[in-house]
Amino acid sequence: MGNSKLKIYMVAVVGLLAVISTQSCFAFTDSRDILAINSLYAALGFPPLVGWLLAGGDPCLEGWQGVQCLNSNITGIVLNDANLGGELVVNLGTFASITQIDLSNNHIGGSIPSNLPVTLKTFFLSGNQLTGSIPESLSTLGLLTDLSLNNNHLSGAIPDSFQQLLALANLDLSANNLSGPMPPSMARLSSISTLHLEDNQLTGVLDVLQDLPLIDLDIENNLFSGPIPPKLLGIPNFRSKGNPFNTTIIPSPPAESPLPASTSEAQPPGINPVIQARGPSSSELPHSSGQQKSNMSKKVVWIAVGGFFILVLLALGLCVRMSKWYKEKSTVKVGDHMKSSILNLSSSNPSHPKGNETQRIDSGRHNSLPRSNLEEDQKIQTISKNPPPTLPPQPLAGEGVIVKPVAIPTTTVGDISKNIHFPRFFSVASLQHYTNSFSQENLIGNGMLGSVYKAELPNGKVVAVKKLENATLRQWSDEDFIGLVSNVSKLQNDNIVGLEGYCLEHGQRLFIYEYCKNGTLHDALHLDEKIHEKLSWNARVHLALQAAKALEYLHEFCQPLVVHQNFKSANILLDEELNVRVSDCGLASLLPSSYTSQLQGLGYGAPELESGSYTYQSDVYSFGIVMLELLTGRKAFDRSKPRGEQYLVRWAVPRLHDIDALSRMVDPSLDSAYSSKSISRFADIISLCVQAEPEFRPPMSEIVQNLLHMTKINL
Repeated sequence: MGNSKLKIYMVAVVGLLAVISTQSCFAFTDSRDILAINSLYAALGFPPLVGWLLAGGDPCLEGWQGVQCLNSNITGIVLNDANLGGELVVNLGTFASITQIDLSNNHIGGSIPSNLPVTLKTFFLSGNQLTGSIPESLSTLGLLTDLSLNNNHLSGAIPDSFQQLLALANLDLSANNLSGPMPPSMARLSSISTLHLEDNQLTGVLDVLQDLPLIDLDIENNLFSGPIPPKLLGIPNFRSKGNPFNTTIIPSPPAESPLPASTSEAQPPGINPVIQARGPSSSELPHSSGQQKSNMSKKVVWIAVGGFFILVLLALGLCVRMSKWYKEKSTVKVGDHMKSSILNLSSSNPSHPKGNETQRIDSGRHNSLPRSNLEEDQKIQTISKNPPPTLPPQPLAGEGVIVKPVAIPTTTVGDISKNIHFPRFFSVASLQHYTNSFSQENLIGNGMLGSVYKAELPNGKVVAVKKLENATLRQWSDEDFIGLVSNVSKLQNDNIVGLEGYCLEHGQRLFIYEYCKNGTLHDALHLDEKIHEKLSWNARVHLALQAAKALEYLHEFCQPLVVHQNFKSANILLDEELNVRVSDCGLASLLPSSYTSQLQGLGYGAPELESGSYTYQSDVYSFGIVMLELLTGRKAFDRSKPRGEQYLVRWAVPRLHDIDALSRMVDPSLDSAYSSKSISRFADIISLCVQAEPEFRPPMSEIVQNLLHMTKINL
């Protein structure tokens, strides 16, 4: 209690000093804002923030750390990850025109003050140590668009204070100790698109949310009950695990005992509605004894008729089976040696329409998952847009079909037959013709695995021909290469370059891919000025999102899962509409033994590669480096820079959490056409990706969600 009184006293003293100093100095910044920020500084415990003073000062003119201004008014305070402690000031609402407060990821305790600035549009307090309940004064923030209070220690019920929050688009209350049902006023959130309520103790049903325009809803790990409203199941990103939902549907009245018409119109008081739904009993609804006898007689008659028909059907079935058995016994007189020959012929004939066909189809669909995972397998195939393969109709024996011998082993042919996406075969001669004998004019790139050439097919379609030349491939058999072609062709995703064909002839092994007109992301950022001009900040965030979706598909959705192992901006291609198409997917087995040191030399290698360990999280690290390239416009490794700046990650990481240093890091070509909050969030994702320890890096699905959130709020 003593400490609390002391804090209040300190705030009052600092406020008085601020008023005196601002009145005497005629500061440029609004005096109300100076009073408010001095009080906030005292409540936070006087943290070491550049420019901040105990009393007076001129935040807008002097450029205090994290303070944003418009003319003489403070419009934003952005101090996320600033190691702040203390509490929030009780008179936070004193700010005259502030629209943005971001104090997320600090150590701020205490409760959320009830006196909030009515001008707020974005309010981020996530990742702190706040306690108490969410204030009901939330209802006064009619301009609010984004509210994040997640990862705190808030408790109590969510206040019924959303009537006026018609602009609120993103609300995150996850990872607290909130309890109770959804407040009715949540149904008024007409602009809401993202709602995160996971990891609380919320109860009741979800009917309040069913008519909201949600795109992303997470209610996992709560105590919600009742059936899930069908409308919620149509939300694109809906997560509901960890709730005791009751999906039981009350059965309809049995056909043999329908409810009288009068009972469906009015329900007498005192009657159990569940019992009524199941049909009335004689003790609940009045019936005369004559009606009961009549109903009983009808039931007996119907039971007798039904029993008679069942006996007739059984007799007919028995007769049919006996007749078939006698017919087979009298006509089929094949010896054991003939039966064996027929069975051998059926199993060795690939064109046989029966027998093993069903088995082959089933193994083609679920060759990597047990039968118990059928539902999950179908879900994965739906997400990845790769429908389960089906075999074409097989020709019957004796139809004049001539089967020519194939140089590829039978097992490989079987694998190909399961993959409806298996690419077409190109001869060496045709590729020489299409590439003008692999001329220098058609050379469009060189990489670890070989050279890439532009080729135009007779129908006018342009493709990219990758001529594999590394030493590792020389040790592969033709069968191994065909298996690789099969696996790569199964990678079907909008952000992965599609395999159009292959060549295996005269010792040559080539891949034919879709052609991407605008080259690589590396060229767009560092070489091609024309495309570089098109890379606005929003465009870069979208490119990062699409690249993340490609890795998410490889790591979490395709079967079998794939580690890229060579992820860099030079392997991110851009199509005609500047959409991402990641290349070299599924080709890690072709990489030379020295690729680890090469990847690190290029600036993309994670620290664990030094010990020879490469995991999915190593791909995440490389992805973080690509994000750094998008943010700064610098190369991952640039020998022309001073020694301390040559490796981008070493130079950039210490600056990611300093808002001033971060602003100076941003690619100058963007000409400040971005918001500080956007680059700050982008930097937060980068920081997670390039953690030194692999286990601290997030999975790609989490990164996708973070980037998706950025694109939704149009930062």
